[in-house]
Amino acid sequence: MMKRIFSASLVLSLLAGATGACAQEPVLSKKEKKAGWQLLFDGKTTNGWRGYKKSEAPEAWKVVDGALYFDTDAKKAGAKGGDIMTAEAYENYELELQWKISEGGNSGIIFSVHEDPKFGATYQTGPEMQVLDDDKHSDGKIHKHNSGDLYDLIASPARYAKPVGEWNTAKIIKNNGKLTLIFNGHKTAEVDMTSEEWKKLVAGSKFKSWDGFGAYQKGHIALQDHGDKVWYRNIKIRQL
Repeated sequence: MMKRIFSASLVLSLLAGATGACAQEPVLSKKEKKAGWQLLFDGKTTNGWRGYKKSEAPEAWKVVDGALYFDTDAKKAGAKGGDIMTAEAYENYELELQWKISEGGNSGIIFSVHEDPKFGATYQTGPEMQVLDDDKHSDGKIHKHNSGDLYDLIASPARYAKPVGEWNTAKIIKNNGKLTLIFNGHKTAEVDMTSEEWKKLVAGSKFKSWDGFGAYQKGHIALQDHGDKVWYRNIKIRQL
């Protein structure tokens, strides 16, 4: 009997280990590889990511259970925070990832980020797809500041975010200036970043006097440190 119990325990342990390994190592299917998808995050390290105008990833960004996690406790203890971004810059692509936010939390997916000594942060040049606890963060009451919105530029037609603690899927498609945001399977924004419409959107936003905002077609992709716990996983890109 003891032998059977031990064997069963061993099997369960091995299965648990296998499950954990799968959770920590995102894998592309053969179909995705054939279509040109590439992983931006290996589920184990911050390789391929760094801080804005930095050579290394900010210390407060950790890898936990296969996700890039912003650890607010580590930041409070002295670890360096700040947005984390791809080491490489991209212009025409389809980006897909999953995120979940802490209660009352705020973050964002920032793209077309341009590095230049005259800019001090990712958001000074890069537009943002909002990541938010719509119900408990104050931004949830502001038009064009909800999850899935093109932050302060275009509002989603409805609220599509899942409850706090559940994973949401975000997709950003950018090709020859045309930008499309898709959130949990719903199109939330579409605009040509080279058009007069884009100029009018920026002119009517908080970014109207920001030199360089939304002006660069090629740039880095960043995940925002807004001071709240947030998780990102299954981050992949297909260049177009």
